[in-house]
Amino acid sequence: MTRRVVVTGVGLVTPLGTGTDVTWENLTAGKSGIRRISHFDAEATGMACTIAGEVPDFNVEAFVNRKDARKMDKFIQFGVAASLMALEQSGLTIDESNAERVGVAVGAGMGGLVSIENTMRAYEAGGARKISPFFIPQTIINMTSGWVSMLTGAKGPNTAAVTACATGTHAVGDAFEIIARGDADAMVAGGTEAVVCELAIGGFSAARALSTRNDEPERASRPWDKDRDGFVMGEGAGVLVLEELESAKARGAVILAEVIGYGMSGDAYHMTSPSPGGEGGGRCMKAAMNRAGINPEDVDYINAHGTSTPAGDVAETQGIKSVFGDHAKKLMVSSSKSMTGHLLGAAGGIEAAFSVLAVHNGVVPPTINLDNPDPECDLDYVPHEARDANIKVAVSNSFGFGGTNATVIVRKFD
Repeated sequence: MTRRVVVTGVGLVTPLGTGTDVTWENLTAGKSGIRRISHFDAEATGMACTIAGEVPDFNVEAFVNRKDARKMDKFIQFGVAASLMALEQSGLTIDESNAERVGVAVGAGMGGLVSIENTMRAYEAGGARKISPFFIPQTIINMTSGWVSMLTGAKGPNTAAVTACATGTHAVGDAFEIIARGDADAMVAGGTEAVVCELAIGGFSAARALSTRNDEPERASRPWDKDRDGFVMGEGAGVLVLEELESAKARGAVILAEVIGYGMSGDAYHMTSPSPGGEGGGRCMKAAMNRAGINPEDVDYINAHGTSTPAGDVAETQGIKSVFGDHAKKLMVSSSKSMTGHLLGAAGGIEAAFSVLAVHNGVVPPTINLDNPDPECDLDYVPHEARDANIKVAVSNSFGFGGTNATVIVRKFD
């Protein structure tokens, strides 16, 4: 028998701030977190793109001690911080009575690329003696889940999705299914990423995937706008605490939303480009709605993948139209990436969190910078300003390189 799954905690580390409240406040105010890159001198290295969504004023020692922090790549630090914040909000205590029924599923798309970059420099300068004994565990993607487990005592399922930009959504969806089938009563789930570094910015720039609107950082991420020229990379983490409904109710938890659907699909088309007409993403949304047992007309809001790339935005719009038909014009659709940039493997985690908060608070985050809409992108993208709305059902989409797609659906909990 399938069990009902609810969200009781949210933790966010984003270019809009560290903490759920500050991130949500800035998101709904339409503020951009995109700035000139400070992690390295992008202009001196000749990068075509010199802007990104960096996390401001992050203090890892507010979450873990200095000794442990030194053993973690920044993507692990972000993921651990978001996980601990989500657990704190949920009020879930992990002890001997429930440890084996609480699991962790926090993934990343690229993992410890910064540590790889730094270690290679140290090796070239000083040889093998300069390689840290913590180098390997700093870089392995599942180490965020491992650290969260060690720090909290969670002994249930421990896993990590690695599906490019769909990672965070797959992690949340997988955790939903783990609880629904009875393998755990609670899961800490989401995505994390921290690759604003020379290799990643250089690599995506070489692929001509990034915006080069360097003189206007805050206006560079502009999903569905005719003048968009690529995505802006972001960093951070988004983590949810998911629980089986009766367990959450029994301990008096505040329920933020219910997770009701999860879908996956593959494009079988191209390494980096979406399938024609958004066909793969459309099948993914259909699968999630089938799992949820709802009709297209039941959906009120879509937090879109909406990366600000020429091909991706059109394909997602076409996919939404193919799935929702006439109802597509009645949907509210927005891209929070217009403010946060694209957090790659963490994107699905923070956007699932945004969807939960939208349902819980009755507010749709806006799409900023939508000044000149692309004629091929003609849905209601909630331009410029947030919108108060009674959102009963929200969909969150994530699509990744390799043609991997993920959708989660959340519902207002009464």
